[in-house]
Amino acid sequence: MTERFTEQVLQELLEAKSLDDFIGGHEFSAGSLAEFLDQMLRKKGLKRSRVVRMADLNETFGYQIFTGQRNPSRNKVLQIAFAMALSLREANRALMAAGASSLDPKCRRDAIIIFCLDQGCSLQKVNEELYRLGEETVC
Repeated sequence: MTERFTEQVLQELLEAKSLDDFIGGHEFSAGSLAEFLDQMLRKKGLKRSRVVRMADLNETFGYQIFTGQRNPSRNKVLQIAFAMALSLREANRALMAAGASSLDPKCRRDAIIIFCLDQGCSLQKVNEELYRLGEETVC
């Protein structure tokens, strides 16, 4: 599915014959982090327990993040993003849903993280690169 720009979607909304036509013909992104993570689990065919393990999260804490009972830090969201092999766009959506700032390529640490996301690196690999380059690791 091709990602459309906000302006394109707005134009479609304004040109729609009715609100029902527009709503019925579009998939809307999840609002909360828990909803977004659930959506990504289904989209990628992943199991929550495996993602929690791959993200190196405490099992109880990870479960609470996925059910919306806990609000994770920016780094915890990034751990999950790498464990789920999210794209940059998906990782930024997860960060925004968690109330954290999106990744900024002008920030050295974020640039390293963006590069690693784009390359499909593991959580271990991004931490190795961050450490090697003198930046704070994700976990």
